[in-house]
Amino acid sequence: MNKRHVVVVSVDALVYEDLETLSKLYALAPRWDKMARVDRVRSIYPTITYPCHSTMMTGVYPDRHHIVNNEAPILGVEHCLWQHFRSSVKAPSIFDAAKKAGLTTAAVFWPVTGKDPAIDYLVDEYWPQHGEDSLSAFRDSGSSGEVIEKIVKPNLKYLEGKHRKHPYADAFVMGCAADMLRNFRPDLLMVHPANVDSARHASGLFTPAVTNALYDTNLWLEELFKAAEDAGIYEDTNFFIVSDHGQIEIRRSVALNALLAEEGLLEVAPDGALKDWTAFAKSGGTSALVYLKDPADKAAWNKTKLALEKLRDSEVCGIGEILTEAEARERYHLGGDFAFAVETDGWTSFSTSWCKPVQKPLDNSDYRFGCATHGHEPEKGPQPTLMAFGPDIQPGAHLDTARLVDEAPTFAHALGLTMPDTDGHCLTELFR
Repeated sequence: MNKRHVVVVSVDALVYEDLETLSKLYALAPRWDKMARVDRVRSIYPTITYPCHSTMMTGVYPDRHHIVNNEAPILGVEHCLWQHFRSSVKAPSIFDAAKKAGLTTAAVFWPVTGKDPAIDYLVDEYWPQHGEDSLSAFRDSGSSGEVIEKIVKPNLKYLEGKHRKHPYADAFVMGCAADMLRNFRPDLLMVHPANVDSARHASGLFTPAVTNALYDTNLWLEELFKAAEDAGIYEDTNFFIVSDHGQIEIRRSVALNALLAEEGLLEVAPDGALKDWTAFAKSGGTSALVYLKDPADKAAWNKTKLALEKLRDSEVCGIGEILTEAEARERYHLGGDFAFAVETDGWTSFSTSWCKPVQKPLDNSDYRFGCATHGHEPEKGPQPTLMAFGPDIQPGAHLDTARLVDEAPTFAHALGLTMPDTDGHCLTELFR
């Protein structure tokens, strides 16, 4: 195989049903006959952005890469920092494979890549955490001086003052990605815009706002293709447009820890402070992982299990199913030091709060509590999708289904590489 470039664009929360719109827009319509496609890609559990993207770059399930939430695994607090840094991922990635082969690598807002030594040109999905300015934040998360000057500064006008706000953040992300191609021509570029995901959280699964976000995505994809042409690498580039998860519409948010407090598993002070806890539920949106303060305490395990089953059987607390860690590992390759995984009833999202009221109205200030969200079992709701085109892609190739763990070895194959120690396999049907 001749030396190829690979560009992976993960459009957060893009689903199969969106293709009817995207296929008619000017970025993809003229390329549609050249496409290979996978209609529906089975995600991982929980269907949360950082665990999903860790799987997408490693080809392994959460029980091997150890990312099970966007947030860091800190217990006893309602909100904590996200897992921005590559050191949290405990499995080799496609960036490692590419770097080992002597290829150049780049990433823009690909989750959990901060300070990744295998990424030559990096703009991590990171924002000011402690009051520092934007440029310092990107330096702290691994952007080199060259990337700051040539990539971040020219595009910061889209983002300054609007961190984590869409579509502004996505204009920054895709502008940076386009400039990466023009300036550095990396062999591998992976980029993560989240405007579609944000629109679904704010308005629901299929709404005018989501359609507008798809139009924005079309614009940014065309700019990325143009950048590859400007760099002289378009004809040698295999493009993959993928997604991490779908979403489901929800109707309410339930404070699971407040319910566990009623069962005597958390001690809450009159002023609302958490004094102590035996079991603690960490929200993953439409799922939650329940941890024990003492994982070896069998009595606490039994008491927590009984309490969760009581809440589930009441049919009013939002719990649809309870899995032990062993059951979650066997069914979904989800492992860790949690005791139980709690799954939604289909219209409830969980918060980490331990304060009443137990049931709260939807609030789009947090992605977990908007009109639609994710974190649920991967078989539920609309499914993520995959499109690809380029010199090594077979036009018209089609698969009904694949798995998220298949993506990293597939991207690697497009680079002429292999990733032998993955849970997935290369989707050879998509290639010439």
